[in-house]
Amino acid sequence: MSKVRPAAVAGSFYHNEKSILSYDIESLLDGARARADKDYTAPKAMIVPHAGYIYSGPVAASAYRLLEPVRDRIKRVVLLGPVHRVPVIGLALPGVSAFQTPLGEVEIDADAVAMVEHLDQVVFSDAAHAQEHSLEVQIPFLQTVLDDFSIVPFAVGNASGEQVAEVLDMLWGGDETLIVISSDLSHFHPYQVAHKIDTHTVEKILDFQSNLSHEQACGGTPVNGLLIAAHKHKLKPQLLDLRNSGDTAGDKSRVVGYASFSFTEDHSNDHE
Repeated sequence: MSKVRPAAVAGSFYHNEKSILSYDIESLLDGARARADKDYTAPKAMIVPHAGYIYSGPVAASAYRLLEPVRDRIKRVVLLGPVHRVPVIGLALPGVSAFQTPLGEVEIDADAVAMVEHLDQVVFSDAAHAQEHSLEVQIPFLQTVLDDFSIVPFAVGNASGEQVAEVLDMLWGGDETLIVISSDLSHFHPYQVAHKIDTHTVEKILDFQSNLSHEQACGGTPVNGLLIAAHKHKLKPQLLDLRNSGDTAGDKSRVVGYASFSFTEDHSNDHE
């Protein structure tokens, strides 16, 4: 009998009623479209934040809107985020067949799981996933901007960037596969201090410096792994949005930083 992971943070990080949630996401996407000053190429990989939608939703939407032109092409989303509640060694997959949100169920890609489950750093932990928000908050966005897709969700704990990159390499695929890394930036600094820290972190990401600490990005481990793999695969990074909770819905005394990035395949030398 198949087992489904129910939504754990619906009603807190985002609305638990389908119609209101759909309206909220469409409003966030509308705002991102209005702010965009140019068209971007559809990404192979993205980094997006994972706070409550009122705080980080506008920043996340600036990345998710890029998927709409390829909504029927992407069939598999490799989704990685840090653990916040239950420690785990390695990259934890859930022992379920699907994730549920108010917008419906998304199946786990069993073929993809079979490709990587033999790796030493890949483990199974329902506990690591049960209350974890870093992955869950991405799924309603994905359900809105994509058509028919499955996910490969990893709750990332104690692991190296190289171990993460090895998993990403094995699941890299082609145009049908998207990689999404869920991470916020600095936590609980005054506004100006946070802005300075986060600007430096952005520079490191754009320069493929894969030594981010968890103080710079709570999802530093999966971000570092992506940077290693993206550099190997010659992806081109681009900052889409950089703000913090003081810019969106919070006060400026203790803010959390948010950024979204797109990593695209560079075809500029294909015909040389």
